[in-house]
Amino acid sequence: MLTQLRLDHANMARMLHVLQLKQKTLAAGERPNFQLVREVVDYILDYMEGFTLPLERLLSERLKEVAPESAEVTGRLSSDYKAVKARLMRLSGDIDMILMDAVIPMDRFADDLKAYLDAHRAYLRDERELLFPLIRGHFNDDDLDRLAQALPEGATAELERLQEAYPELYAELREAPLPA
Repeated sequence: MLTQLRLDHANMARMLHVLQLKQKTLAAGERPNFQLVREVVDYILDYMEGFTLPLERLLSERLKEVAPESAEVTGRLSSDYKAVKARLMRLSGDIDMILMDAVIPMDRFADDLKAYLDAHRAYLRDERELLFPLIRGHFNDDDLDRLAQALPEGATAELERLQEAYPELYAELREAPLPA
């Protein structure tokens, strides 16, 4: 179960790396492929809604039962998650405007994209450093089995789906390094 969560984190880090490359292109004064940025943002939003949010609820509820002291950590992670998602939704709206040829200041968009990337990476780091140890320390085999059953199909299946739906995005993901 924790292995699957780590794999999902690694795949999300690769998505963020693709966005970081596009952010650096913007910061250098060049125009990235905004359609590709749109695809990455759509994927992350779908993933957050279909995977992260339901899993966060399951984890938080179970941790409250077995480790009431975890409420501060899970509460903070929940708040941070909402802030990350709000940043991403704002970026999504801006991307829509850019794709419709609306005038959006690119320096502001680049700054907003960087702020989102920093926030999302911090959230992933906090999950690894704060949430994963709580899971290891307080969940028994039955808890882990229930969570494993609640997880959607693995990251490998998602990458296969991406390869078919977004060949250009998949090619960028294949080139993105695996995070340490």
